Amino acid sequence: MEPAVLGGKLASSLVAPLVKKLFVTDGPGAGMVDRPVRLTRLVSFRGEQRHLGETEVRALAGRLVGASLDSPGEPPFPRDEETAVAHALAARLLALGDLDMDDVQAVRLGHRELAARLRRHAPGAGDGLSADARYFLDSATEWACLHILEFFTRRSTFVARTLVEQTRSQTELIAKVDELIARTPRPDARDTAFERRYLPYVAERHNHLTIYGLDLRDSPDRWPLEVAYLSLEATTEEERPTALPGEHAGGPVAVRLPAEDALTGHDRVLLRGDAGSGKTTLVQWLAVTAARAGDRVPYVLPLRTLIRAGALPSPAAFLTAVGCPLTPPEGWAERVLTAGRGLLLVDGLDEIPAADRHRARDWLLALVRAFPGNRWLLTSRPTAVRPDWLTAEGFRELALTPMRQADVATFVRRWHAAAQAPEYEAKLLDALRTKRDLARLATNPLMCGLICALHRERRGYLPTGRKELYDAALTMLLARRDRERGMDALELGEEAQLELLQRLAYALVLSGRTEMEVETAEGIVERCLPSVASAAGQGDAATVLRTLLLRSGLLRRPGEGVLDFVHRTFQDYLGARYAVEQGHLDVLSGHAHDTQWEDVIRMAVAHARPGERAVLLRRLLAEDTPRLTLLALACLEHATALDPAVRAEVETRAGALIPPGTKEEAKALAEAGPLVLELLPGPEGLTDTEAHGVTVAASLLATHEPAGALAVLRRYREHPSLDVRRQLVGTWERFDAREYAVEVLDHLV
Repeated sequence: MEPAVLGGKLASSLVAPLVKKLFVTDGPGAGMVDRPVRLTRLVSFRGEQRHLGETEVRALAGRLVGASLDSPGEPPFPRDEETAVAHALAARLLALGDLDMDDVQAVRLGHRELAARLRRHAPGAGDGLSADARYFLDSATEWACLHILEFFTRRSTFVARTLVEQTRSQTELIAKVDELIARTPRPDARDTAFERRYLPYVAERHNHLTIYGLDLRDSPDRWPLEVAYLSLEATTEEERPTALPGEHAGGPVAVRLPAEDALTGHDRVLLRGDAGSGKTTLVQWLAVTAARAGDRVPYVLPLRTLIRAGALPSPAAFLTAVGCPLTPPEGWAERVLTAGRGLLLVDGLDEIPAADRHRARDWLLALVRAFPGNRWLLTSRPTAVRPDWLTAEGFRELALTPMRQADVATFVRRWHAAAQAPEYEAKLLDALRTKRDLARLATNPLMCGLICALHRERRGYLPTGRKELYDAALTMLLARRDRERGMDALELGEEAQLELLQRLAYALVLSGRTEMEVETAEGIVERCLPSVASAAGQGDAATVLRTLLLRSGLLRRPGEGVLDFVHRTFQDYLGARYAVEQGHLDVLSGHAHDTQWEDVIRMAVAHARPGERAVLLRRLLAEDTPRLTLLALACLEHATALDPAVRAEVETRAGALIPPGTKEEAKALAEAGPLVLELLPGPEGLTDTEAHGVTVAASLLATHEPAGALAVLRRYREHPSLDVRRQLVGTWERFDAREYAVEVLDHLV
């Protein structure tokens, strides 16, 4: 037998007498007069019944520890720790008087949890002890607690008090059950039978994701929801009840939570989100999970569908209004809502005419007041209704946040798994890390789905220029998405929207800003209306601008009185389109030194005709600076048709810079900025010296674009050159240590 076990058994025999001395003895009865009977009134070294002091407790603990050391065999811990162990055990036993519980509660805890509480109420007891001493101390504490609970159960008052408490608890439980039965109508057998059909129907109907507006031959536009669903975040501002250190009490604090938990703790929620941010997908997810769990009866109510019938439906007409083929028993929906079992998911407030939104509000609030206790979620784009539109009615407002880099990677992996196209996944993830414009575009599920589909359509290659990607996205957002979702005829056609949007974008590009006053935007629209006949027939400039804000999916209002583009890349793309249409090549080349114009110039090359491309590229080369030479090289991917002599000149000039042949050349190359990351080659076809130069340049750019730099260095993690491997090892501190270790260092051999 191990010495610690033998010593423990001997010590255990000494605990019972010690415990009897720690507690006072009560007379018979249930002890109900001075309830609750706290441990502070039971221990004999606390309160008015003191006849055992702390000195005596410490002496008893010392006797127990000493006897354990004197037991036959090897001592359970070093003898020079005897005093420290006895002091620690006494401190834990004395903590009994600090526990806020009675004897019945202590027995319910059990001896191990009681020992854990004693350890927490005697912090520091046992610090500095050896491992054997700590083991003995914890064991002795548990032995003591076991005997303490045994002592409680043998007290004459314990059994009587336990029976009294059980009787009270049973009485309270019976009363609550009776009240619940009285409040809950007994389910009709027909209702139960119908719900057994309805809930699986809802789960099956909404258990898929659809990307609207895609017209790609081999890419799926529909896949299982549980495979592809991505948990996004929602945010809100709430008043802080108490102040944190250094902060004022009562100020607003930002709260972030998983979007699917929007209704946790709040029965009424207004969820706002930009076009394609995942509002409808969240509605589907909530409906499917509720239907499968069976704890709530979900109703998915798209307002664009309900409004077509004129009068918004009563509960009895919910299923008919959304085209459900099942016929419920008469009065079923009202019985569900009366019992507070409903989950009502009202989707797309922004998708109905502005004149109908107040009518929809009145309809919704009438239902909320008539059937309290249910859960309600209403979704809308941010600008459809004013802030606090339903706050007075108890609705909590949440906003969906853009996807983070990790979310995008997860989405891409799931999309390719659902599409059964794993061979394209890694290459797209690498492109999303290295191509800044692509990463800026992939901020919500809609755009991520479009990028995945285009990438697969081209067999693992993104378009040679981004123009095809943006054209597809614009067509989807401006026209096809609403049309394919079954909405009424658009108030503005795609071409009219593009004409107005590109003028707003060019004004922002020229000003070097990303936000514009609403009054300024109205002035630009007003000047456009005479030349855009279809827009002129829709009303004044303010009305047309509101339509653009609501339906285009490209504009939003980030603050009161201002607007911007939901993606900066769309601003640059549309601004470049207008600059080329107006022949403003001199304006473009004149701003080439401004890094904010890099994407505008690249998109201008994509929009320009071959002759205009040649003029613009020659003007970039004329500056004879490394950055503009590399910018010209980056533009070539967007130049489908170009004078061969101009293309050759750009490639020759850039070939002197990439790949860098020395460490000094790599440093000079990195000074051109993050644009370089997209142009770095290899490792295939490079000499060891050139490969080393590429890794040096990527390492230096990690400060500005860590994700892009990491994507480049990943390609070199199996390179045999010692200089390359040294560079990879020596640059880890520029990255997140864990991520860099997994992506690069773990692969070095």
